[in-house]
Amino acid sequence: MEHDLADAPRTLVLPPRLTASARALRDAAVRRGLSVVESAGFSVPPEPAAAERGRAVHLHAGPSFADAVAPALGIALLEAPADWLAHLPYAFTRREIRAMPIGEAYRLRRPAFIKSPNDKSISALVYADGSRLPGPDAVDPDRTVVLVSEVMTFAAEYRLHLLDGAVHTGSQYAERGRLRLGPPDPGALTFGRDLLAAGHRTLPSAIVVDVGVDDEGHWAVVEANAAWGSGCYAADPDRALDVVLRAAGPLTELSTYDRDFLRQTR
Repeated sequence: MEHDLADAPRTLVLPPRLTASARALRDAAVRRGLSVVESAGFSVPPEPAAAERGRAVHLHAGPSFADAVAPALGIALLEAPADWLAHLPYAFTRREIRAMPIGEAYRLRRPAFIKSPNDKSISALVYADGSRLPGPDAVDPDRTVVLVSEVMTFAAEYRLHLLDGAVHTGSQYAERGRLRLGPPDPGALTFGRDLLAAGHRTLPSAIVVDVGVDDEGHWAVVEANAAWGSGCYAADPDRALDVVLRAAGPLTELSTYDRDFLRQTR
């Protein structure tokens, strides 16, 4: 599944208003010799006529920007299946998780943590019950899928950048729900390797998985995120960039394996 990223000149497209993580990845890309284009708005930047000059184009951005520009730039966006988390064994989730149409979630009469699988269209929150979710005037009750999870409290949370079935780099990003950056706990790395040993074929070759540990020392998957839309926090930005470039690169370089993990433009 590996690609040689040194065989063609490359451009990394970035959105307006860069985060600290995006700036770190930008700087890593510049050090590596990539051309970097920082877009002024949510449209295809003029530079990637670069694609016509033989440059391979990648991006790092949130879902709205990615969906707006990736098709025109010939970029293949990789992401986990929408129901990936719901199909994980309990040993990796430590809680019940179901994927369902939001219309079904409206009938919930208990607190639950509810979110969109692969974007932020439904805010990731603990909802007192299903009546608190956006209504049918805002979303399609039958076609909008949400993940509904038992509420679990994490003492610390870590982001793992995964590449070709291995943990490529990682970072702590939270402690008791508050931002706290630092190196990954060895337990997070071990849990990530165990997860991949059991099911790396259920994920694209480049992805981010967030994991956490509770007060009793139980490790669990928090969620999977597209690497092209995820911050790198305190991870090695050069190694995080490796994952981003694979996760959002030219459709012409897409492996047969990764075709099953292509994001469908919303």
